[in-house]
Amino acid sequence: MSAIYDLSAVELALAIREKKVSPVEAVEVALDRIEAGSALNAFVTVTGERALAEAKIAEDMVMSGAELGPLHGVPYSAKDMINTAGVRTTNGSRIFADFVPKEDAVSIARAKKAGAILIGKTTTPEFGHKPEATSPVSGRTLHPTHPEVTPGASSSGAAVAVAARMGPLALGTDGGGSIRIPAACCGIVGLKATLGTIPHLQLPDLFGANSYVGPMARTVGDTALFFEAIAGFDPRDPFGQAIFPPQKTVRSLKDLKIAWLPTGGARVEREVAQITRAAIEKLASEGATIEEVDIDFKAMEPAFMTTLRVGLAARVGRHLEKYRDVMDATLIDRIEQGRALSAIDVAEATYARTAFFQTLQATLSTYDVIISPVLTAPPLPITVDTHGDIEMDGEMAGTVRGAWYPFTFPLNLTGHPAISMPCGMTKSGLPVGLQIMTGWYQEIFLLKVAALTEALALSAHRERVAN
Repeated sequence: MSAIYDLSAVELALAIREKKVSPVEAVEVALDRIEAGSALNAFVTVTGERALAEAKIAEDMVMSGAELGPLHGVPYSAKDMINTAGVRTTNGSRIFADFVPKEDAVSIARAKKAGAILIGKTTTPEFGHKPEATSPVSGRTLHPTHPEVTPGASSSGAAVAVAARMGPLALGTDGGGSIRIPAACCGIVGLKATLGTIPHLQLPDLFGANSYVGPMARTVGDTALFFEAIAGFDPRDPFGQAIFPPQKTVRSLKDLKIAWLPTGGARVEREVAQITRAAIEKLASEGATIEEVDIDFKAMEPAFMTTLRVGLAARVGRHLEKYRDVMDATLIDRIEQGRALSAIDVAEATYARTAFFQTLQATLSTYDVIISPVLTAPPLPITVDTHGDIEMDGEMAGTVRGAWYPFTFPLNLTGHPAISMPCGMTKSGLPVGLQIMTGWYQEIFLLKVAALTEALALSAHRERVAN
């Protein structure tokens, strides 16, 4: 058997059931990995004593033959924006440096019911407001293998923890790509589900929500296992009032009709374009039907920025007078920009959101999935100003949001599910991610497509190694 920290969540859950690994061992190994990788700064809070106590109870349950959940004894971490009863939740902000929630978020409660054991809270920028892995509470979080580049944000620590094998699973949140971006930067898998599928009741506006809780893992199989444990409608969520619709079926890649979106209205760095196109060509070689489409994702940046700024101004702006001196300067800037926007600006952003939703729906009436790069370029150097313009292939390409991740934030506005998964490496060893998106509430179908794509990528990797 592989070292415990190298086991997938699926393998570890099975090993625990078969009494080959104890939950105490699994938690101890995860905690040792956190300590050994402390320089990466992936965690704000480590819940070692509590996790070990829960692991001992979990071990007793295994030995007594009790009924076990699908994640029994498996350690996981949670982004420090997700409420955890009895464990502080800072939101990456000094305002909440000592805040300890009384209740678990829905996702945390469901993970606990499935038997998973929380080992700590992972780093995030303040209120997840920026695509940079720094916060007033935790400082900078480093990429797990290349400290000179960003690990992505805002689920920075969650991605680093999984990639560095500090537990096989993590919960992140995604308000504009905040699960998918760090997943792509760190070479792991991250899922943003359909609006309402994993209830996120902490949000003040559930009707116009654009932030999602979701699973992160090293494999599609682990992501699916975690998703199935925490997904499900909740009557307190306005999008949680119905049962899941039937899922599309897929037996092989030959069953798929794929819309390939190579640019989304943005410039794509040459090496990323080559790597992602090679992945699409491999899918085509296995029988998938591929047709290139042209949808201007980048054009949604103004609507997204209006939504983001107004939301921060309304939700966080009330703290400005008292806490300005301890808040991130860029967060203050976003709040003040939001206060300057008008009701008409907000309405126009909502109209753009609706129109783009209809565009994606029309495309998905013809195709099973839409596939794109996750990012237009590899992980950016940590020296890049994430609130300025970036350079790509020697030319200025525009703002970080519009130029680096135009493929992610529009889906936060439309609610469509999307998964980020590894599809290759640059010559310098930096991960490149592929994004697969599909229709509302079709997560199981999406995960099956991702699993087929992952299996094909693994097969291609074995062929390269053999040759």
